[in-house]
Amino acid sequence: MGRKCQLTGKKANNGYAVSHSHRRTKRLQGANLQTKRIWWPEGKRWVKIKLSTKALKTLNNKGLQTMAKEAGLDLNKL
Repeated sequence: MGRKCQLTGKKANNGYAVSHSHRRTKRLQGANLQTKRIWWPEGKRWVKIKLSTKALKTLNNKGLQTMAKEAGLDLNKL
């Protein structure tokens, strides 16, 4: 599995590092990914997921089951 959020699909963005003299060199702007153990109440167990911090905040509102269904993620396989 690459450096990609499992719930939202966020991944690194290509961009430029711009120096004071305005020379531009390529760089990657990585997503803020965290590996978390989240309690899945419907499955009555912990699930380990790599997700972005933005997805973690959304997860508190929507719930794990709903977000996984929207992402097409099967929680039984995790």
